Amino acid sequence: MKRRFIINLILLLTLNLLIKPFWILGIDRVVQNRVGAEAYGLYFAIFNFSFLFNILLDVGITNFNNRNVAQNNQLLQKHFSRIVGLKFLLGVFYAIITLLLGVFVRYDAYQMKLLLIMVFNQFLISFVLYLRSNVSALLQFGTDSVLSVLDRFLMIIFCGILLWGNVTDKPFQIEWFIYSQTAAYVITALVALTVVIRKSGFKRIEWNLPFFVLILKQSFPFAILALLMTFYNRIDSVMIERILPKDEGALQAGYYASAYRLLDASNMIAYLFSVLLLPMFAKMIKEKLDVESLARLAFTLLFLLSTTVAVMCFVYAHDIMAMLYPNSAEESAAVFRWLMICFVPVSSSYVFGTLLTANANMKQLNIIAASGMVFNIAVNLAAIPLYKAIGSAVCSVATQLITNAIQIYFVFKIFKFNAKEWAFLRLLLYVVVAALLCYGLRLGFSNWVMAMFVAGIGCVVAAFALRLVDIKAMLALIKKSDKFKQ
Repeated sequence: MKRRFIINLILLLTLNLLIKPFWILGIDRVVQNRVGAEAYGLYFAIFNFSFLFNILLDVGITNFNNRNVAQNNQLLQKHFSRIVGLKFLLGVFYAIITLLLGVFVRYDAYQMKLLLIMVFNQFLISFVLYLRSNVSALLQFGTDSVLSVLDRFLMIIFCGILLWGNVTDKPFQIEWFIYSQTAAYVITALVALTVVIRKSGFKRIEWNLPFFVLILKQSFPFAILALLMTFYNRIDSVMIERILPKDEGALQAGYYASAYRLLDASNMIAYLFSVLLLPMFAKMIKEKLDVESLARLAFTLLFLLSTTVAVMCFVYAHDIMAMLYPNSAEESAAVFRWLMICFVPVSSSYVFGTLLTANANMKQLNIIAASGMVFNIAVNLAAIPLYKAIGSAVCSVATQLITNAIQIYFVFKIFKFNAKEWAFLRLLLYVVVAALLCYGLRLGFSNWVMAMFVAGIGCVVAAFALRLVDIKAMLALIKKSDKFKQ
């Protein structure tokens, strides 16, 4: 199974690293610079508002479906035609609730217009994720890898034409950015639907109320977890834009969005691990196979990546933001420096949280998420009026560190992992070495790009020197025959 994990991870990472960095740095960043921090900040806040109740579109069905289809492939043909009908009903319910809440928080007519479009986009995103959960549950990771980047690939084409194609004399509008996303999501949904129909033998949508009730009851714990995690991961920018005075709130949300963009880009890589790990963990647990070695491998790889990126971003925050956002480098860098620390605990959560999900430890996960949500909102209410976007970023770091530490505790307790085999002390030493390398080279080089490059090489050498990465073991692992029954 570890061999399969590594091979498919390489494929997934390759496709995503070819497409998503260009989307984030070449399109998304350019759009913000074109429309300005205030306009983009308003878009970012409304987008996250539409995301807060995204779980109403899914109510945990995607994670529940991924886990169950991975363990029992025949459930795809049995359930798909009914779940599609349920997804459409949930889409209508989500739209009504979210738009009513938009009125409640006093969005004006223009803001409601943007919210309406983003509500439709959220439905499309949720539908694509559900379709992909069926593909990955069947362990068709190559197809899922293509679907994972198709929407961004299409957005690059559409936005690229609008930004540089000279198709209009008007300045780029934030609405065009949203419409481009809509078109890309529609096409991706149609492609994914075609793939799943071929796998499931789908003929028509079935409206079966008893089945709907059964699925909702079984997926309810997953829904609660997703809702709680969404709140403490996404509510920051919404609170910044709503708590602070109107113009300042949108501006501060824009600074937060600038910093969050790179965190979100980094998290995409970590998220890809969970896409592979959830069905693998679920099937291994069902067949009573040992999951510790796979969990340790995934955690070590993600920890090395996330700590290296976090340390570099902390040290070179101002240089990076000055290159990407010259008009707001100082303000964005102050937020970015702290926000990128979140990458470490979030990456770890994609291993330990995914393992708990695969094992159906929903009670523990919901307790952790509920605690994180309450803590995050309470601290944000106190920090945002005083420290604005920076206060919210520090709050995010504290929330992610606390919740991930509790996840690790539960995993080691439930699965009885041997802590001595996890090399935690060597991992901690690696963090110290990486920090010293980055700080030292920043002082020693006049060119910060060269300093980052050399620091990156130094971090790789340090990882090997501390025996955190063993090439011989990795090559042997790939050459081994896959003992895991597909």
